[in-house]
Amino acid sequence: MDYIHITGLFFRGKHGIGEAERKVEQEFSIEVKLGFDTTKAAASDKLADTIDYSAVRNEIRDVIEGPSRYLVETLAEDIARRILSDKRIKSAEVTIKKTAVWDNGAPGVTILRNNS
Repeated sequence: MDYIHITGLFFRGKHGIGEAERKVEQEFSIEVKLGFDTTKAAASDKLADTIDYSAVRNEIRDVIEGPSRYLVETLAEDIARRILSDKRIKSAEVTIKKTAVWDNGAPGVTILRNNS
């Protein structure tokens, strides 16, 4: 399996269990790893034959900057679902971390979802 990676994304959103977290934007770190057969894209050298990184980035931004959620698990699930709407993508591994919650460390979640 080939993989496409997008790492080092940071977006701000109002997500969390606490009322304060849902009122004030906080930073979220996001990484995705997409299972995708790159053979056709490598041969053609055409964007149409691969995954458009910018489009994936925009989907991630829309989720994080969108409606408030209580759990990062829900954010990760929403992102994976949107990414996997492109049936060419076989799997989506999504990692989200809340970078500003603690002074030392960053809680988060990683999920792996597959296209049937």
